[in-house]
Amino acid sequence: MRPAWRCLSQNAHILYLIFCLCHHTQAITIQVSGNSVTAPVQGSALFSVDIACIGTPTVRWTFSSVSGQQRIAAWVLGGSANVTQMYEGRVQTHPNGSLTISSLRLQDSGYYIITVTDMSGNSKDMGLVLSVTEVLHEDVPFLVVFVIVLATLAAFLMLCVWLLNKLYRFIKAWIQRRCLPEHTETELQPL
Repeated sequence: MRPAWRCLSQNAHILYLIFCLCHHTQAITIQVSGNSVTAPVQGSALFSVDIACIGTPTVRWTFSSVSGQQRIAAWVLGGSANVTQMYEGRVQTHPNGSLTISSLRLQDSGYYIITVTDMSGNSKDMGLVLSVTEVLHEDVPFLVVFVIVLATLAAFLMLCVWLLNKLYRFIKAWIQRRCLPEHTETELQPL
């Protein structure tokens, strides 16, 4: 018969191994606030992520399109980022693994993949979709209001000119009537 503490010790070891195995398989978690981001041309897009990992992981962002995959940036959390030349000056990396792309173009629309790799070499991917929209006629509401105001002002001015013309003719006729004698006696000349 085994002592009770020895059975407890074996059970504790088994539980510890199960805990380590479960913890190791879920060593990396990536949480995103939304799977898709929409931003206008010349705007900026924030891919907000929250990474949980044992140790200090390496973060890599890539862009996937029909033409293939392009590397954007890679860095060890807490360190400086290595940004590719194509995205240099347009990319800002954040301490939590998030990425901001500015001066967006229509060609930036596509699928962005974050890959987090822990120190033991395990990695996990997460994908996000970016839709870049072109803003057409952003001043249309202002232009419509401006045209309506101008048309109203023009109609008001035309009405004022018409009324002033009527008033001028009325006053002119009234003055002419006042200047003419009411009873003029004209002598008739014999024929």
